[in-house]
Amino acid sequence: MERILVSACLLGSRVRYDGGAKRVNDELVTRWRAEGRVVAFCPEVSGGLPVPRPPAEIVGGDGSAVVDGIARVLTETGEDVTEPFVRGAHRALDAAREAGARVALLKESSPSCGSLRVYDGSFAGTRVPGRGVTTALLARAGVRVFNEDQIPEAAAYLYGLEGGPAA
Repeated sequence: MERILVSACLLGSRVRYDGGAKRVNDELVTRWRAEGRVVAFCPEVSGGLPVPRPPAEIVGGDGSAVVDGIARVLTETGEDVTEPFVRGAHRALDAAREAGARVALLKESSPSCGSLRVYDGSFAGTRVPGRGVTTALLARAGVRVFNEDQIPEAAAYLYGLEGGPAA
């Protein structure tokens, strides 16, 4: 049975920067939890950041550029929080490898978990195409990342890995 790494905030854990959660109410996610497939993880908390914490955005690129040491993750006041973001990404990858997870369901637009877009670093609410730090690292390691709007696609991929129908 395939396992899936899931952003803890999507499962209702209050780990977001503002102390909140972004729970998804989806029967597939509920089923995956009941089946023991879900590996809940918050890379930012695992990387050492507190809850709540100042919002942070990637400046100078996206998560791939952060992993490559080109871009940084900064708070609105300019505090550099790149190291905990990178550390959390590596811990997420370790958790995925330990669980044998080849699929992840992560929170879109997060500087850690965004898979299609992230905030542009201006703190003006502008999103641009790109990946978060954790998503970039997971993707490089062959973990397929989906966001909370792509649960059917994640399910099809997950069940395809098992050679079965997308249930």
